[in-house]
Amino acid sequence: MLHALIVSTALLAVPALSKQPSAPEAFVAPLRDLSFGQLNFLHTTDTHGWHAGHLLEPSFSADWGDYVDFASRLREKLESEGKDLLIIDTGDRVEGNGLYDASEPKGLFTFDIFREQHMDVICSGNHELYKQNSSENEFLITAPAYADSYLASNLDIRDPSTGEMVPLAHRAKKFITKQQGIRIMSFGFLYNFDRNANNTVVERVEEAIKEEWFQTAIRDREIDLFVVIGHSAIRSQEFDLIFKAIRTVQWDVPIQFFGGHWHIRDYRKFDSKSYALASGRFMETIGFQSISGLSTNTTKSRSSPSFFRRYIDNNLYSLYHHSGHNESTFHSDRGRNITKAIAEARTALDLDDTFGCAPRDLWMARAPYPSKNSIFSWLEEEVFASIVEDPARRDKPRLVISNTGAIRFDIFKGAFTKDSTYIICPFTSGFHYLKDVPYEQAKHLINLLNRGGEIFENVDPSYAMWKLVSPEQINLKEDMIAPTHYSDSSSQISLSSDVSLTPGYTTHDDAGSDGDDTIHSQISFYRVPNCIQSTVNPDQIGMNDDGIVVDVVFNEFIEPWILLALKFLGLDYTEGDVDKYMPEENLTTLIAKWVSENWSENCGH
Repeated sequence: MLHALIVSTALLAVPALSKQPSAPEAFVAPLRDLSFGQLNFLHTTDTHGWHAGHLLEPSFSADWGDYVDFASRLREKLESEGKDLLIIDTGDRVEGNGLYDASEPKGLFTFDIFREQHMDVICSGNHELYKQNSSENEFLITAPAYADSYLASNLDIRDPSTGEMVPLAHRAKKFITKQQGIRIMSFGFLYNFDRNANNTVVERVEEAIKEEWFQTAIRDREIDLFVVIGHSAIRSQEFDLIFKAIRTVQWDVPIQFFGGHWHIRDYRKFDSKSYALASGRFMETIGFQSISGLSTNTTKSRSSPSFFRRYIDNNLYSLYHHSGHNESTFHSDRGRNITKAIAEARTALDLDDTFGCAPRDLWMARAPYPSKNSIFSWLEEEVFASIVEDPARRDKPRLVISNTGAIRFDIFKGAFTKDSTYIICPFTSGFHYLKDVPYEQAKHLINLLNRGGEIFENVDPSYAMWKLVSPEQINLKEDMIAPTHYSDSSSQISLSSDVSLTPGYTTHDDAGSDGDDTIHSQISFYRVPNCIQSTVNPDQIGMNDDGIVVDVVFNEFIEPWILLALKFLGLDYTEGDVDKYMPEENLTTLIAKWVSENWSENCGH
């Protein structure tokens, strides 16, 4: 097979590579050091296939091979000092980058690349479970690759060979660290996810923690630390329930949580002996956690443990500094071969093929909506209006609606490649529609979708409006803490006479504002609506709504919300009334088509 050939070939010869060949060099920037402890962790989450790193952003330009080398160099350093290092990943490794999404089948190369990194504890995210094939890949490929590390505390799957429902992996893991002899009980949970494929079952956390295996595990008195990993926001009901369950029976044993899902950097204090770390998204962040003052299998600590966190920008400047190495000593044959395998996979998938060139940056949240620099204004005003068109319904007036959560990343000025299409919109869901909907009611849809949150949630919590936006936007709700802000290239703050700050994360969390390893400048992070809408053939609607009908075209993902909103508006449509619209296309293919037709001349050839 092609992917096997590429990986095995890469492992034969040592290339002179570090990071991807086209990735930019990292900026020299002021750094905050790591504070190493008795027990140390590296944490990734929500990597979504970004194993090549960020090829247009210097701050995040290291790749998976560089991360493998960083973990290895840090382990060498710490173990030489008698300290321990554990590697953690909390899921959502798929969907979001061409390296995963552009292959057939999806993930053809990424499974081999990812498992080159040792993991001590690992779990699934929700994205692994949307499709039957991706969940079976977890069961048949990833879980066996990490047979002693993969945890699925509330997740079952139908075994494709026997048809029986079985745990996707072990429910819990008890182990003792190599250097310090710290006795750890670990769990791996998924939040109460309800849109998984029907070959999987996600047990609600409040039910899972009542089970005998969990109640027995948390009562184990030969434990120095609980490590709870999960694909869940760290400020979630699910983590609250787990914390309370443990504290009910073990009032003084330290607990370390690792979460994700919201794509943010965050740190939460539960009590003086319990903290939680969330480590961003898309291989932008490597989370670092250390703990000192823990008991071990031979010593009983009399002091309260101390906790330390740091969010590491994933670039070689940071990785060299924190590992105590430089370009000549940091990289190993293994890391360089992983880097080479990634580069060859990208070439095999033609990810650098250019459809056109963007004339300006288009931002998800770093520009207000509406504005000329908003990616959502661009979609609404230019893309949807001209290209979401089924030939059989071409002449019909229509409302084209999509949730903003369908878009996952910004567009940078310059080449728009095959990779860009998957980075911006990795989802395979197409468009559906309802034909001949009375415009008098349909015109109110967009307002209800954007402002009817409490109405929807009172009917059924599964229709909560926050599910329509990107994970990052959830963090901006007024009644929730907003720990992360983004930075603006137009804002430069002098640190000293010869050092100025580059844009990046400036995180505020429960431990303060010094968590980011790189000191950055800051800007606002703008809110966007739940959904956007483009009106096509508006001249056919006219001033009088009476008797006018329109096609309501929408992203397949938001169908339940569309039907419920129409019900509130007095129109009783069901799933049986919904048809596919442009059945051979989806938002990803349509964006690529639009760019090819409208931006190709911008590239100067």
